[in-house]
Amino acid sequence: MNLNQTILFIDGENFLHKVEDVLKKERVKIKKGDLSKIDLNLLLRKTLEKYKITKKIFYAARLHSHKKTINKSEELISFQRYLKANLEKQGFEFLIAGNVRAQEVPVDRRTKVIFREKGVDVKIAVDLVAFSADKVLKTAILCSSDSDLQPAVEEARKRSVEVVYLGFELQPNKGLIYTTNRAVLFRNSEILEACGIKQRGKDRSNFGKKKII
Repeated sequence: MNLNQTILFIDGENFLHKVEDVLKKERVKIKKGDLSKIDLNLLLRKTLEKYKITKKIFYAARLHSHKKTINKSEELISFQRYLKANLEKQGFEFLIAGNVRAQEVPVDRRTKVIFREKGVDVKIAVDLVAFSADKVLKTAILCSSDSDLQPAVEEARKRSVEVVYLGFELQPNKGLIYTTNRAVLFRNSEILEACGIKQRGKDRSNFGKKKII
């Protein structure tokens, strides 16, 4: 077993939401299903060129159908299936952890069904600490904006693991920037390129450059 691994931990749902935020800010509209085709390796090559990543883990929650949102549930399950196939072709381990369940909540005197993810952040924290304790981890690259992961980051650092926060230039998590050893942020232009979107009439000189804090 390699005792000096550099492992990338991606909080899948968190990552996809942040990508959607970038697309919204840049006024780019694409179909939800098109995100399943994202070229993560292209994005990482541009952003993490300094690191030789030995393992890439994309964490996702198990989806369940809900009787009141059958069409939406099937759409999400289909999206995850295509995303899994795409990322596995790119060399990622697609790890199912936790669950996404529909929950009925009152909104404006009506009942609305929303989907909530539970358990992914816990699995990432457990893996981060376990790999650190087993001394198989030299560098952890954490792609998540979940502040609940800060205790796990602190524990890993106590065990001499370098922890890098991989975030977005759009609203980075200041707590994780403070807690980790260093931060690398995706530029909006890099996100657009990974989604296969060409920027017309804009300067592309920032493509391939990374923002480091």
